[in-house]
Amino acid sequence: MAPKFGTSGLRGLVSELTPDLVGAYVRAFLAACPAGPRVLVGRDLRASSPRIAEDVIAAIRAAGGEAVECGALPTPALALAAMGQGAAAIMVTGSHIPADRNGLKFYLPSGEISKADEAAIGAALNRPGSVSATEQGAGQGRRTAAPEAGAAYVARYVQAFGGRALAGLRVGVYQHSSVARETMVGILGALGAEPVPLAASDSFVPVDTEAVDAGTRTMLAEWCAGQGLDALVSTDGDADRPMLTDAAGRIVPGDILGALTARALGAKAVCTPVSSNSLVTRLPEFETVRLTRIGSPFVIAAMEEILAADPGARVVGFEANGGFLLGFAARGPAGPLAPLMTRDAMLPLVAVLTAARAASGAAGDAAGGVAGLVAALPARHTAADRLQQVAPEASAALLARLDGSAEARAAFFAPLGREAGCDRTDGLRVSFERGEILHLRPSGNAPEFRVYAEADSPERAAAVLKLGLGRVAAALAERGVQE
Repeated sequence: MAPKFGTSGLRGLVSELTPDLVGAYVRAFLAACPAGPRVLVGRDLRASSPRIAEDVIAAIRAAGGEAVECGALPTPALALAAMGQGAAAIMVTGSHIPADRNGLKFYLPSGEISKADEAAIGAALNRPGSVSATEQGAGQGRRTAAPEAGAAYVARYVQAFGGRALAGLRVGVYQHSSVARETMVGILGALGAEPVPLAASDSFVPVDTEAVDAGTRTMLAEWCAGQGLDALVSTDGDADRPMLTDAAGRIVPGDILGALTARALGAKAVCTPVSSNSLVTRLPEFETVRLTRIGSPFVIAAMEEILAADPGARVVGFEANGGFLLGFAARGPAGPLAPLMTRDAMLPLVAVLTAARAASGAAGDAAGGVAGLVAALPARHTAADRLQQVAPEASAALLARLDGSAEARAAFFAPLGREAGCDRTDGLRVSFERGEILHLRPSGNAPEFRVYAEADSPERAAAVLKLGLGRVAAALAERGVQE
């Protein structure tokens, strides 16, 4: 699959992310968007990221800009630092995808780039007459360093939640190759918890918090039992997607984590993709719920619409993977918490653990707290997974066939009963008369086919997911199109 530019930025095989290709995208970003003269550059812990970061820095300097090297740090920390300085930013990361791939995420001084910005970058990329990075060379612009760029991100949570917010809790930190593995330990410790670092890896581990495999789930549960943990936390590779478990090692789904975080912060308006658990529409605390296409630009656009109509709106956004966006000036137990409208993993982890501890009393029994917070929500459960190495054209053909024919859908979804509704906001989300939901959606930036399921019990959601994955795999195999 050739490098692709879209909602998650640029992604592709490392072998195809050449200096010229990276330079071309950087120059297009600087030419097409109001980035300004200063660009912060960060990276994750993939083996390929240092080289690609150097290519980014060279391209910024070649364009006459100042490239500020920030080293390895979480994506939301880079975004916070850049916005605080009125600067643009580029993050070198492939997020959760395998180590043989990587990518770039672009930020303006105002925050994440929009869909309009994406279109402008694409147009600039294809404009004739540009000079390659190799031909132009580097050296016109300055190169500076800001190794302390992540400090404001840590201070943000310490100042808002305080040194006793998590006192008495023993929290495991599944470190793997998350760029936030030390940041998580530092923040949890500063908030009074006892962090227990686990399984740091020297090689990249592609952790997808939306699709955690059975082996990893077993490992998390064993850690919780063996280490006497009250909870366990982690993130994906660049730390914009959180993962939280209760004391038994059961993962709290990202959209549940988002709803709990929104409620803990006192949000009144929520923007979230259509793939998120529908229970968010049933919570009385939320006066407005906007369902969007999948991807943070769509969530941000919905948040901005609400804020344009009411600048004082207490609006938040979150994705089904748990990445959380804060759109208003909130307040933690110890102090103010400024808006940060980019996907963040740390806020939902800290906010929900704090709420869990408060619900459990001063003794700090977070086991009951996390499980209790989840149990008190409406009984709707989701499950998600993906088929990998599926050619995009194969995914598109299957979806088009189902989308265009009610008869084809009836045959494909027959085991789930009669169709009650079909939502085409993003992919194909089919509701059934028994209250179950199956959502089919090809990935926009990887050779993957994602399947989301929803039902009234976790067991039934898992069964619906298994059925959906099986039907998709069989349909692709029948047509001889799965790679």
